[in-house]
Amino acid sequence: GRHEVWSWKTASKESLCLMWQKVKVQLMLSMSFLTALFWYCRRLYSFLAQLLKRWSNYLQRQLIRNLSVLPEVDLLGYSAREWKGETKQAKQMREAYEELFRSCHIKYLRQVRRDNYSVIRAVLFQIFSQGIPFPSWMKERDILKLPEKLLYSQGCNWIQQYSFGPERYTGPNAFGKLRKCMEALKTNWAEISATRDYEERGSMCNTLFSDESKEYKLYEAIKFIMLYEVVEASEQIKSRDEPVHNLFRLLFARDSSSDPLSFMMNHLNSIGDSICLDQVELFLLGYLLEVKIRVYRLHRFNTEEFQENYPDEYRREWNEISLLTEDDRYFHIPLFRT
Repeated sequence: GRHEVWSWKTASKESLCLMWQKVKVQLMLSMSFLTALFWYCRRLYSFLAQLLKRWSNYLQRQLIRNLSVLPEVDLLGYSAREWKGETKQAKQMREAYEELFRSCHIKYLRQVRRDNYSVIRAVLFQIFSQGIPFPSWMKERDILKLPEKLLYSQGCNWIQQYSFGPERYTGPNAFGKLRKCMEALKTNWAEISATRDYEERGSMCNTLFSDESKEYKLYEAIKFIMLYEVVEASEQIKSRDEPVHNLFRLLFARDSSSDPLSFMMNHLNSIGDSICLDQVELFLLGYLLEVKIRVYRLHRFNTEEFQENYPDEYRREWNEISLLTEDDRYFHIPLFRT
């Protein structure tokens, strides 16, 4: 009996050992597989993370490269980099920047692409980024109908000679192209101004102002609104129905813009292509957008023209935006910090 019990225990132990050996092999294989899988997943995760990081950096570089309004930089640091040396002009510019920093509480600036849309871009970017709504007159009228009204109601067939900045386009399709520009301005302005979150609005502006085809439509729409306002003022002067703002009389007093057609041919058509806005057009821009544009003109440092407002007559409820220029051609955006 004892021999049978011993044989049974021995057989059980041997069976258990054999089963353990098999289970142990399976466990070891499973652990090896899981370890290999973990290592592979970890390497895959690391690879994907690196790939995502590189792709994100690439997209960020592309966005910054395409941005027409760059992120903010330190004002005095910018001045030191741009105006090195001991020439009279370099010293004056550094002094002007120091005055802005010290007295005007301007600590940073955003560089704006140096082309002939510079001033319109700087103004419109601030209007959008600050969430400034449509001007009052634009709320009362549908700006999409302005090209149609000018062409058909007022008989201005000469708008077929309108040029779109660098794309010197003229012809019968000018009307349709102008309408697309007005649609782009109205849609983007309404969407961005309705966005209350500052960071989200800034992101929308960065996206918009990194797409040349879209932003150029905005600038051409602004140019056309300027033309429309000049035509309206000209008609009012002829009919003597109601007084017009003095800036229109100043504009028509120039030999190169004595009427709306000459204003378009000699001034508007070249804006964005070979020239920028001059001071009369800057007055007009502030007037029609209903914003007070304060310009710091650094090359006029230590004169009465160092700070100027466009227009010089403005309503108290108008929003204020600021520009900074070193030469009255290219403009940047100053940022205030108290």
